[in-house]
Amino acid sequence: MNNISRAQFLQQTAAAGAAALLSSLESFAKEMPTNRLRVAIIGCGSVSNRYLPQLLSSQLIQVVSLCDIKYDRAIAQNKQYNVNAETYPHIEKMLAGVPFDMMVTLTDMQMHGTLNKIAITAGKHVWSEKPMANTYAEGKALLDLAKSKGLRLWGAPAVVNSPQFAFMSKTIQEGKLGRISSAHGQYGHTGPIWSAFFYEKGGGSMPDLGVYNMATLTGLLGPAKSVMAMTSIVTAERTVDDKGKIKVEAEDNAHLLLEHDKNIISHVMCGFNFFDTHGHEAGTTSLHSIQLFGTEGNMRLLGYDWETNGVVLDTVSIQPPQLLCTDKGGYEWQEGARVVGESMVKGIEPRINVEHALHVLEIIEAARKSSATGMKIKLQSTFKWPML
Repeated sequence: MNNISRAQFLQQTAAAGAAALLSSLESFAKEMPTNRLRVAIIGCGSVSNRYLPQLLSSQLIQVVSLCDIKYDRAIAQNKQYNVNAETYPHIEKMLAGVPFDMMVTLTDMQMHGTLNKIAITAGKHVWSEKPMANTYAEGKALLDLAKSKGLRLWGAPAVVNSPQFAFMSKTIQEGKLGRISSAHGQYGHTGPIWSAFFYEKGGGSMPDLGVYNMATLTGLLGPAKSVMAMTSIVTAERTVDDKGKIKVEAEDNAHLLLEHDKNIISHVMCGFNFFDTHGHEAGTTSLHSIQLFGTEGNMRLLGYDWETNGVVLDTVSIQPPQLLCTDKGGYEWQEGARVVGESMVKGIEPRINVEHALHVLEIIEAARKSSATGMKIKLQSTFKWPML
């Protein structure tokens, strides 16, 4: 066997995988009984308030089912958004009910892997909020199962869809920053109060918050080869709406170092103890949540990568720094399910891909292992890169 570089290997395997996936989407588009993708939503809590308007705005998607174990929430969302869908109290009843093509999973994150497996086993495509599973092994098994059945699986976040991500990626690929050495991402607030699952085992600040920066930095710089991290619990007890006072079991403070190809090192910090006047509404923030440093320039994302406000570029040929790419182009963090759903109907491949989400899931698990052992953890997963 001829020796090839890691970069060449990634390009070859990614090209083969992309061709196979595109073929599956084209086949699905031809076999659709109508020109609309039938979607079922499981989990009708707070996040569904963001997803439903996106899905209902599409002429290519029909929301046919709403499901929640707290059944009154499914009924309430059906009425509030005039969905005209069937409602169910359990996934098995939903699967036995009105036919659908893709399930959108918006439940507590600890249940994602279990519910996604049930849906895929039943022959459904899946879009899952982050994370798609609780461990890398569980996520990899889900992907293998989906592939064996000719089904598609996707996982949030959708940060790679923004015009700002595309601008930053193009700037890097064109070499305008010179040789990149380092990058930094940060995201945090004082923590959610509406549910205990954020702080229970399987929750934590990394799968809820850090996941955005991990997706952005690996999307811009390429897959990570290894991880070193320190995590901690700063606030030992929390008071939340659904369970009152609880003991915090998952990290609420995390710092990660990621090693990429070409000796690039990136850093992510996230936590539930970060004071932020903007909280979950970042439309006017001037924070640079993503920063990249090269020999000929620096680039900084204005706003969060899930709510982008522009890119500040400072290079040897651009003086003083300029604020560029301020148009969001309609991008919203909650658009992922709509985007992949429309892609299925059209028979085209979206930018977002499951291998990237799976890679980020492995990073999270490796970070916890690194913190527990004090060791650098090598990664085995990869994804198609550059992403555009």
